[in-house]
Amino acid sequence: MNDREALFARAAPGGDAVCLLCPHACVLQDGFTGLCGVRGNRGGRLTALSYARVSALALDPIEKKPLYRFRPGTTILSVGGFGCNMHCPFCQNHTISRAPFTEDARTLPPETLTKMACQAVPQGNIGAAYTYNEPSVNFEYIYDCARLIRRAGLFNVMVTNGLINREPLETLLPFMDAMNIDLKGFTDAFYHGLGGRLDTVKDTIALAAARCHVEVTTLVLPGENEAHIGAIAEWLASVDEHIPLHLSRFFPRYRYIDRLPTARESIIKLQRLAERHLKYVYAGNM
Repeated sequence: MNDREALFARAAPGGDAVCLLCPHACVLQDGFTGLCGVRGNRGGRLTALSYARVSALALDPIEKKPLYRFRPGTTILSVGGFGCNMHCPFCQNHTISRAPFTEDARTLPPETLTKMACQAVPQGNIGAAYTYNEPSVNFEYIYDCARLIRRAGLFNVMVTNGLINREPLETLLPFMDAMNIDLKGFTDAFYHGLGGRLDTVKDTIALAAARCHVEVTTLVLPGENEAHIGAIAEWLASVDEHIPLHLSRFFPRYRYIDRLPTARESIIKLQRLAERHLKYVYAGNM
């Protein structure tokens, strides 16, 4: 077993455990697992069930995260785990992010990941990126890895949906050098339909932008969040007009397999709209 006691939890009457990592605040009876699928009550304690279990590992260009204005031209060792605390029906990476956690998944201790990252430095590697699934639900693993990666003189990058409470985020931020944060829309109703909270994600972006390099990605969904882009750009500019915004083209995936891709013309039009507020706006998946 690779599980370990989870951080940011409290006991509740009757042997229940309450997870305080994200706004869902799951209250779990013994034997039950939270909405993320990887944090559960085992014997009255909240447990990080998938600790050090990985679903994917690759040496990627930093631009693939996407981070266009952080160490461009370098590569980064990207590691994915299991679980997600949102349920977006249009997920572009659902084969990893929605993959069920199994006990026979590959084990990669923090010390091993750090050693691999150091060995890849001659190939242009600058550190480790926690990505592919929602990394924040694997908080304990990310936290342990990030401290070792920083100690080795390398960089930490996180690609996240931003749905994390303030205390765990502030615990992690001293070890993060760059983050790409999804801002999926700009209404409470839109986020509610995805199992998220807009105010939490906005707080994450604002707090992180004051502490490390931040870029933001919005997947443009035809007929759903196109009308949000102007407000997104205006709000980001109120935080910092130099925050890069990536407007990513949607392709049919997961439960939206019957939808049409976002038109290229729509992405270009929205890019020009966002550029009225922000210095750097990029068209992605084109």
